[in-house]
Amino acid sequence: MPVSLEISSGQPRPTEETAARERTRSAILAAAVNVLATKPTASLGDIAAAARVGRTTLHRYFAERQELVDEIGRLAARSRREAAERARLDEGTGLDAVARLCREYYELADLLAVMFSTPGVLEVADTCIGDEDDVNAAIERGHRDGSIRPDLTVDWVQNLVWTFLYTAVDYVARGQGTRMEVLRLTVESLRGAIGTFGTRDTPPHR
Repeated sequence: MPVSLEISSGQPRPTEETAARERTRSAILAAAVNVLATKPTASLGDIAAAARVGRTTLHRYFAERQELVDEIGRLAARSRREAAERARLDEGTGLDAVARLCREYYELADLLAVMFSTPGVLEVADTCIGDEDDVNAAIERGHRDGSIRPDLTVDWVQNLVWTFLYTAVDYVARGQGTRMEVLRLTVESLRGAIGTFGTRDTPPHR
């Protein structure tokens, strides 16, 4: 009776090859964020070296710098959405929810630095995210529950959050304070700026 044998071609299976490509792609993206966070003008060669891949390999994944910038923007959008989910925006007062969101955004320190300093990243991220209804709803709830000043519009509060985050990232980058100390200052300053009298000194909650 003939015996059927399966002879391996030595080539990786499609799933293995796909997984390997995803790991390489993720490594390049992570390296790009780490490098661009401190050196916005870094070359693709700098990024390839940090990712421990050859320049040719990097170009197979991102043929041009703009493609890499666009992908970082999409990564920033995903990370911001995940941060909003962790912030539990539908819990507690509106002020507490916005303060938690600020904390979660702050944890994206390197990604924030790239968003603020690398042209194109913030624009792509904002386009991918679109309307942030959950964030807007938390601010509006703060207006209704009396924890957020009613004279501050939703857009103004959102702009203040990003202004404080930009200041925080810059402050740490210049060595003016530790990450934990700057986080405390950022959240307390935000609460003081948008909170109504009587809620500004409420201890921050995670």
